[in-house]
Amino acid sequence: MQCKVTLLDGSDYTLNVEKRSKGHVLFDKVCDHLNLLEKDYFGITHRDVENQKSWLDPSKELKKQIRAGAWNFAFNVKFYPPDPSQLSEDITRYYLCLQLRDDVVSGRLPCSFATHTVLGSYTVQSELGDYDPDELGSDYISELRFAPNQTKELEEKVMELHKTYKGMTPAEAEIHFLENAKKLSMYGVDLHHAKDSEGVEIMLGVCASGLLIYRDRLRINRFAWPKILKISYKRNNFYIKIRPGEFEQFESTIGFKLPNHRAAKRLWKVCVEHHTFFRLVSPDAPPKKFLSLGSKFRYSGRTQAQTRRASSQIIRPAPLFERSSSKRYNMSRSLDGGLGHNQLLIVFAFSFLKCKYFVFCSLQVDTNGEADPGVLLSAQTITSETTSTTTTTHITKTVKGGVSETRIEKRIVISGDSDIDHDEALAQAIKEAKEQHPDMSVTKVVVHKETEIAPEEGED
Repeated sequence: MQCKVTLLDGSDYTLNVEKRSKGHVLFDKVCDHLNLLEKDYFGITHRDVENQKSWLDPSKELKKQIRAGAWNFAFNVKFYPPDPSQLSEDITRYYLCLQLRDDVVSGRLPCSFATHTVLGSYTVQSELGDYDPDELGSDYISELRFAPNQTKELEEKVMELHKTYKGMTPAEAEIHFLENAKKLSMYGVDLHHAKDSEGVEIMLGVCASGLLIYRDRLRINRFAWPKILKISYKRNNFYIKIRPGEFEQFESTIGFKLPNHRAAKRLWKVCVEHHTFFRLVSPDAPPKKFLSLGSKFRYSGRTQAQTRRASSQIIRPAPLFERSSSKRYNMSRSLDGGLGHNQLLIVFAFSFLKCKYFVFCSLQVDTNGEADPGVLLSAQTITSETTSTTTTTHITKTVKGGVSETRIEKRIVISGDSDIDHDEALAQAIKEAKEQHPDMSVTKVVVHKETEIAPEEGED
């Protein structure tokens, strides 16, 4: 059966698995594709007929979990590590960063203006590296998305911070990003709609430390795992039995109403998994009796204690991996206000003995609206060299608002000892670009010229 898994960078990974395969077969294949060893923090989700997200059970056959519709899945962080610095590999932290960036941009992880600024600046450093005015220009982050309601003021503050990070590697920037993200109150909280005993709308949040209760976006109660004796569900009701307090004699049970039976069971399973992963040394053994009351569901993966021990034994060299581009705004926010959503950008950079030319060409490109909005479809970099030129082409394809957008950035460096006809070199480069993209037409060319003063003979 063909499966399509949307990865954390927005790209899709297509693979074939047997219908009778269990969930862990699909999960393991995706982790192998990603070169991910510390995989216990992650999981695969799918949408049911009501478009509700559920975690794929690794111990259950796929055909029993996907009753109808296409076999479309998503790879996500399932258990957010309370201390990401304890992860062993940079590649694991990178995938956690991708998840958190999406959490922030989507609004699932609310931030203050100051936190958006800090997280955004580390994202820019990770993706673009050190600030270089010749390479990046003055408005270099306007296409990057790092907040739900991004403003010009926020972008300016992000740029101010980014300029101070000279020499910081992408891996170091991601460590700083995670150190700030883990302090947020909604970090790693899995929210579920519910009603309390009085019928008031609330949200139940499951996280590493326990169960949280929210009303009107404010946390009104918290039940740490050690305080919870038992969790259960019956029909659309979800119950937690609470250990008596210091001055209490009896246990108490608190009930909540979920939208339906499936939602109650889904919340119960998430609680079982989080409690087992973060609180137990090893998972509970499944019930041995042939006939047993209640659900047979048990968390079957490794606990956090087990995966930390396994991580400490990783001996492979640090894996090399390519960091993909974040979600970006469409081209109407870049370079020139007149560029539309369906345009493509080509950048030429000519380096001569005494002059540099930067030429921006905006070209029309056909669009279609078949993909989901705001998805990065692909990204690739191609480098070619001749005796006198080096051409680097970076191509990213995204979809936002149902509109396809392709961005091509070409950097052509021409070198030589003899005099070069700049106009002819420029015309030839544009001609070659048009030949490579025959379905496009040049709509605008801007030339920026910098003259380098050659030192007089005999001067230092």
